[in-house]
Amino acid sequence: MRNVARLSLAAPVFLLAACGSGTEAEPAAPEFAFPASLSPMGDGYPAAGDPCRRLGESAATVNYLDDSAMLVGCPTEADAEALDGNIAATIDGVTLVSIPMGDANAGMEAMGENGPMVGEMPDALVPGTDYHATAIISCGENDCNAGVIRGWGEDGTTLVEVTKPDGRKRAIFFRGTTPYGADSAQADGSAGWDFKVDRNIDESIITFGPESYVIPDALVVGG
Repeated sequence: MRNVARLSLAAPVFLLAACGSGTEAEPAAPEFAFPASLSPMGDGYPAAGDPCRRLGESAATVNYLDDSAMLVGCPTEADAEALDGNIAATIDGVTLVSIPMGDANAGMEAMGENGPMVGEMPDALVPGTDYHATAIISCGENDCNAGVIRGWGEDGTTLVEVTKPDGRKRAIFFRGTTPYGADSAQADGSAGWDFKVDRNIDESIITFGPESYVIPDALVVGG
């Protein structure tokens, strides 16, 4: 009888311990931190808040950069594969994926039929658009769609048209790889904005009033 009494007293203690362990909240998983060595840019790719990030030039990424592609880093291989690019490497836990920006020379049968020439081949249009190439660029804290029309002006001006997050467009004008101005209007207050340019290796960093754009040379002149 004494043995039975011991068992009946011990059982509630065991049950209380089990219940107590179940009420502890699991700690939240830490947010993935991209290493500074990969020069991450923006706050998500292809859209703000997405897990992947655009990568700039650094000692760790220089061997994977391509004038005709965008280099993106993702925290998992599954995220990288979802971008439909070419997996390049895994560095410090980040999967690098190279995403082509479009072949400006594809689909041409007649020389010089659709605009200026790139090397010995005509510069073809992206199907369904007036652009010779398209890309996603950094614009402030967001990523924006951009398209280029080479030979837009009689003086050889190249037009890069950026679709801003609010859906409005901003045209930026280039001579070669040098940006020299943007379209402006009294309606949005941009008529009095200053236009400034900085260079970062093979990119133009453009500040136009409160707006900013990072435009790679490869989009402007082709690769």
